Amino acid sequence: MTRKKVKLSFIANDSARKATYKKRKKSLLKKVEELSTLCGIEACAIVYSPDDPLPQVWPSDNGVERVVERFRIMPELEQSKKMANQESFIGQRILKSKDQVMKLMKDNREKEMTMFMFRCLNVGRVLPDNNMTTSDLSDLSSMIEQNLRDINKRLETLSANEMTTNQPQVQTPALAVPKTKETTLVNSGYGLDMNANPVPRQMFMDLLNGNGNQAIMPHFGDADLQLQTSFWPNLLP
Repeated sequence: MTRKKVKLSFIANDSARKATYKKRKKSLLKKVEELSTLCGIEACAIVYSPDDPLPQVWPSDNGVERVVERFRIMPELEQSKKMANQESFIGQRILKSKDQVMKLMKDNREKEMTMFMFRCLNVGRVLPDNNMTTSDLSDLSSMIEQNLRDINKRLETLSANEMTTNQPQVQTPALAVPKTKETTLVNSGYGLDMNANPVPRQMFMDLLNGNGNQAIMPHFGDADLQLQTSFWPNLLP
């Protein structure tokens, strides 16, 4: 259940006014305490009542004096920067209400022009209206031009999307990668293609089996002699 909005006006009934004061004073002091605790700031509250001989303060007399003294040593411009009294508060509310009224008037004006425009579109001509002024006709013309611009912009967007959708997609042919021949590497680090010619393959197998001749051994240089003998010990004289 939603709370009923309270009308900000003086309460004429004495008992109702005192009850409201007691209830809201307690809430006000609680809010000040919460603000000081949560935000870590110095705050104070002084509440006067015609029914109480002394004002009620929070948090204490010394705390109020400390905060008030700190406020007094501030420059006058800083003191009144965010200060608000009843007169300024009411003035701000009036300005806010005026802005809301102007916004509502503008919305109503646009709705009236829109309704009149659709009425003219239904009959296919501009309806004679003796109450229409030059300002009304100017507003109607501006609204029609704005609607036409919006329609043209929408059509351009739809046309661009349709062209993009209907554009044929170009497929890139796949590149053929040639297969490489498999080669066999000997432990000495030199590559021999055994599949290209069967004669070197047979020579290599004879060398491994000990049936070969040192004269047909390929020359690797003197530096590789020790490496050759480590792999083919039967080739030594």
